[in-house]
Formats: sequence, structure tokens, C-alpha cells
Amino acid sequence: MQNNRGYSVLGFEVDSINSVQFSNHTGYAHWKGQVLTADELNVLYEGIKLNNVNHYDYVLTGYTRDTSFLETVVDIVQELKRLNPKLVYVCDPVMGDQGSMYVPENILPVYRDKVVAVADILTPNQFEAELLTGRKISTEKDALEVMDLLHQMGPDMVVLTSTDLISPHGDQFLVALGSQKMVRADGTTSTQKIRMEMPKVDAVFVGTGDLFAAMLLAWTHHHPKDLKAACEKTVSVLHHVIKRTITYANKMAGPGKRPSPAQLELRMVQSKKDIEYPAIVVEAIVL
Repeated sequence: MQNNRGYSVLGFEVDSINSVQFSNHTGYAHWKGQVLTADELNVLYEGIKLNNVNHYDYVLTGYTRDTSFLETVVDIVQELKRLNPKLVYVCDPVMGDQGSMYVPENILPVYRDKVVAVADILTPNQFEAELLTGRKISTEKDALEVMDLLHQMGPDMVVLTSTDLISPHGDQFLVALGSQKMVRADGTTSTQKIRMEMPKVDAVFVGTGDLFAAMLLAWTHHHPKDLKAACEKTVSVLHHVIKRTITYANKMAGPGKRPSPAQLELRMVQSKKDIEYPAIVVEAIVL
């Protein structure tokens, strides 16, 4: 990705800025590169402003390691929302998984105290949701309460992209949960909550969280008041991309061998049709 203007397959005009520029993702044995600083982000944004093209409908953020960078993102999002009060900020609070953080620990209070408050859509995994709320999730009831706490912190939509909860269909399924708070015409609010169960794949993929957040942005644009439809399309895209990737990786690795990180690179280009027109393979259950 480059800091220039391009079109996504789902029809969005995209200005992308790399928070990090690495030779490859960090799932490889070795990686080199640079982390964008807050000052450098400000310079880029200043250039956009000077040309009066800082008018956006959506902002999406993901992996970053720098607290001042993240604080600058908050300032920029707030300014963009003043220009367009309908702007939707989608935040993937990338901090860690499976009980351990893979970003500096001082980034947590910035997400918790500043970023979540300006986010409209939040896509943490279970561990990140627990970090943000200070609440452990052991049951589905816990998870629903944690999503309610996150709503109180700011976002109208919260999706727990993965959890450790046991699926009724067995341990071969991954449970994800979603919650959307909506305001009715008379001013009262309602909340829709859903559960999804996805078949697990015995491999480590890098980038699935990024893909999830991007797809959720796209499908909530098309289904702004239908969390079930947006999440079904999002998760189904993930399923198709992962299935195509693991099939390719196993073929390249050969019988009895585990695929390498290079072989497990997500097959995005090859999945273009599935991204644009996903066949629904995961049905969300309304809770």
C-alpha cells in the first residue's frame, strides 16, 4: 500500500497511509523497516489539508506501535468529524492475542482513554476487549456485558472478531460476537446482538484481522442498520479467503509438511470475486 489514491474492489476511493513500512509482516523470521512518527503523519495530513481534499466518509486504523502517532490519529479524526459529522471511524485496536501483547504496553491507555471514545465501529478480539474494559470473558454473558461496556465508552458497533468461547458445535469452531446500538425515530435506543461460528483452520494467518475490519467497514456501508447481514458477508469473505489460502499453502508445502509464512500469505487477488460477491457460508444467530 502507498500513500496515494486508489480504488478498492468494493468501490471505495481510498487514501492509505502506512503506520509502519516493513519489508514483510512480522510473522516471518526476519523483518526490517520503519515506523511512521506522529510528526511524519502530521506532515502528510497537512499536505492533504492544503489541497482541500480532507473530506472523508470513513477512517480505518489498525496496527501501530507508537503512542504519539495514535494520539495524532485521534486529533485528525476529531477534525475530520467536524468537517463531516457523519464520518464513521472504524478502529481495529491491534494490541495482542491469546493473553499476550505484541505492541508496547503504554499504548493500551491511549486506546482505552482516547481512541475508543471517538470510534464508531470497534473490532477487538477477546483479549483486546478484556484489556480495554478490565473485564475477563469466560462466558457468552461476560462477552455481551463487555460489549455493552465498550458501547458506553463510545462505539455504536462492537464486533469481537474472535473469542475463546466454546461453540455448541464443538471445539472446531471459532465464536465471534457482534453488537450494534441504534437510535429509533422516537429517540429511544435498541441494541442488536449476534453470534457467529466459523470453522477453524489449523494454521497461523497474518492479516485476517485487517481484512475483517476492512470488510466490516465495506459491508456496514451497504447494510448500515443490519448488523447480521454485514457480519455474515464479512465473515464469509474471511472464510473464502482462508480456505483458498490454506488449499494453496498445503499444495505448495507438499504432503505432511507445514506451510511457511510465505506460502500462507493471504490469497487476496485470487479472491476478488469472493470479496465482491461473497457466498454466505456463515449464518449469524440473533441473540
